[in-house]
Amino acid sequence: MKINNIFDITGTKFPAGRLTRVMVGPGAPVEAEGFVMGYVAIFPQGSVPLHRHHQEEVYVILRGNGKMHVNDETADVKAGDYIYIDSDSTHLLENTSNEDMIMLFCYSPKGIVEHWQEELEGK
Repeated sequence: MKINNIFDITGTKFPAGRLTRVMVGPGAPVEAEGFVMGYVAIFPQGSVPLHRHHQEEVYVILRGNGKMHVNDETADVKAGDYIYIDSDSTHLLENTSNEDMIMLFCYSPKGIVEHWQEELEGK
């Protein structure tokens, strides 16, 4: 058994205002066979910008609140909420509060989603 700690992962700061730590996946301390999982701190007024990918995904809100957008729907979200996102759905999560929003994500099948690199390149 190997125990890891989320806070030992440096993570990546994204221009849209968040720090993402990939816990399970390519380049992470653990690599699963079929999924990717991560921990995200979305800074006040930051977001996971609008994007889509072929993986199905779940966001779990652990702390804070904000707005979740999936396709043409928008809903307020808070700690304890989790959102299932069908594959190929456009989605965006924004922190509308003055504190960090903490969320976990898990998607399958495993891979690196393109929107991460696109955001880092300013696209």
